[in-house]
Formats: sequence, structure tokens, C-alpha cells
Amino acid sequence: MAELTDAQIDAAAERGRIARLTEPRAANARYDRDAGRVIVELINGCVFAFPPRLAQGLEVATDDQLAAVEILGTGYGLHWEALDVDLSVPGLLAGLFGTRAFMARNAGRAKSPAKAAAARSNGAKGGRPRKSAHA
Repeated sequence: MAELTDAQIDAAAERGRIARLTEPRAANARYDRDAGRVIVELINGCVFAFPPRLAQGLEVATDDQLAAVEILGTGYGLHWEALDVDLSVPGLLAGLFGTRAFMARNAGRAKSPAKAAAARSNGAKGGRPRKSAHA
């Protein structure tokens, strides 16, 4: 294995310093029972929140389990020991709440007045049109 040079080590240390200053990291995390949201305060002063039902492993967690959130390492992750769940802070900010398969299963499950109205309207018309087979 080749040895690292001092220049390579210095360059890696500088990349790490820049990452610590620019990448999103959690300074504080908590579960707000009244709002039903996990609240994450970032080291840059920004705050974001998400409903735990969106996140893989937190869908059916109790309020007490959700309240036991911990920050991993230097703030790049959130951890729930009793649930054995770890979520990436940069991933959450990018809207990634689980694996690709989890995200695909949950796509389209959002409920809104507009979606409910569209479903009622389609139902009144006989539902979704049948697919036709073309040769």
C-alpha cells in the first residue's frame, strides 16, 4: 500500500474542514408532540421539520420512542436506539426518507382535499378507464 504524502494528508484535512463548514449537520433534534414533527436545528441556524410517518422505521413509532432522538457523531445523522433507526441529515434535507423501495411504496399515498375530490369525480364517472390491449 502506498504511503500518503504530507500534501495528500493536508489536502484531505482541508476537504474535511470545508465539509464541516458547508454540509448540513444537526446541532439539536427533538420530537414536538403537539405538532407531530421531528424538529432539527442545523449548525448554520436553519431549522427543518418532518412528520415521522414519512420516514422509514418511524411510521408507527410512539411519541415516547420518537422523543428519544439522538444526534450521531458530528451531526450528520439522527438515531433512535429503541427503534434501531438511523437517518441521514443530508438525506432528509434532500427528501430521502428511506430506501428506494420504501420511497416507491409510499409514493402517491399523500391525502389532500384535491386528491379526494378527484377520486370522487373519477368514481362518479365509473372509475379509472380500463387498459386496452393493442396487438
